[in-house]
Amino acid sequence: MLVVTRYRVPRQDALTFRDQARAALSALAGQPGWQAGHVGRAVDDPTLWVLSSQWRDVGSYRRALSSYDVKLRAVPLLSLAIDEPTAFEILTDSDTSARAADAEDVGLGDAAAPSVTTDLDGGAQ
Repeated sequence: MLVVTRYRVPRQDALTFRDQARAALSALAGQPGWQAGHVGRAVDDPTLWVLSSQWRDVGSYRRALSSYDVKLRAVPLLSLAIDEPTAFEILTDSDTSARAADAEDVGLGDAAAPSVTTDLDGGAQ
């Protein structure tokens, strides 16, 4: 199961939101049935953010929302999401290569780092 929540975040609140989203993902990641998760920001609209998580099944996700830690660290953020459907069935598995599309063009170390800096960290925009 895939859960996708989108958020409108004013630029002046971006750092706070990013930190809250990381804390929310951390709380969710500690729950049974968790498989993966990401926080992202739209390339063309830096005020549009997404928090996605993948779960073994819908029951795992629903039980995770009942956890005290999730209620404390994730639910307040989740409640701010744009009002739209958020839970999706995964109907296909990826049958493509796990290599990046630009793997032939970008050399090892050219784009790799333990942490990628963004404009939120004082990096280039």
